[in-house]
Amino acid sequence: MTLQNLLAIQRLLAFEASRADVQRLLAAAQRNLADAAVQAISAENRFDAAYKCIMQCAMAALWAHGYRTATSQPGHHQTAIQSLTLTIGLDGKTMVLLDTLRRQRNLNDYDGTPVSPSAVEEGVRQAQALLLRVQTWLAQHRPDLA
Repeated sequence: MTLQNLLAIQRLLAFEASRADVQRLLAAAQRNLADAAVQAISAENRFDAAYKCIMQCAMAALWAHGYRTATSQPGHHQTAIQSLTLTIGLDGKTMVLLDTLRRQRNLNDYDGTPVSPSAVEEGVRQAQALLLRVQTWLAQHRPDLA
């Protein structure tokens, strides 16, 4: 599967982001990552903040390639996360881990399944690593957006 295939099956839409758009999204990701570190809030809210950072990073990577997810379609979070292998060359093992975090977020949001402390910490670790990776990728491959 390629980004062009995802466009053809309407999982992605063409989108031209400006430097300001990308920087605003990455600033939001950084704020969410900072919120995820706040020990005084619940595990669920910390996890949700880390997950938002992951999604914002995935979206920034898509934007850098001229796409965005079709948010009117179900599964747009899954598409964004799975596209990281195509946008920034994320390894499959890490992508599967991020997708597991996405499923945990869905269980919490839609079923009220509690988030374990270890899931919170893993979410924060993965969000930190992905934010750094996307920033590095942008600096190397799309300095006009970095």
